[in-house]
Amino acid sequence: MAQKKRHWLWNLLIVLTCIICALAFALHYKNWTQKEEDRITIVSGFYFTEILFEDIQEVSLVPKIPELDRVSGFSAWEIEKGIFRDTIENISNIRVYVDDLKQEKIKLDRKEASSVYLNFTDSLKTKEMYDFLSVTISNKESESKN
Repeated sequence: MAQKKRHWLWNLLIVLTCIICALAFALHYKNWTQKEEDRITIVSGFYFTEILFEDIQEVSLVPKIPELDRVSGFSAWEIEKGIFRDTIENISNIRVYVDDLKQEKIKLDRKEASSVYLNFTDSLKTKEMYDFLSVTISNKESESKN
């Protein structure tokens, strides 16, 4: 029996699909942050948040995120990312960038009544970011009082 040869288009489609899936995984598997002079930028796949230091009211470490309704996003194993809504306090547009649900999370309360939850797979990196944000916010507050 002669075997049918698969058309080259199907082979190309399979390879492109694998490449796209690998790129999507690479973009989402961790939080990418960039510190600038007056802001911090957080990117995780399709989710992007730019936070001005002057817009942050409070920085704290919390053991877990509250019960929230997902507007968009995903959960996989210990990862939780996306845009959420708090139905109890009626707050929308809460951003969650959590790489490990078991570890402490940085909670950034912003002036427009929305929050950002952030952590990294490495707890030391999370602590470094928390320390950086705490010092930066306290410096901004002291500058504004003078």
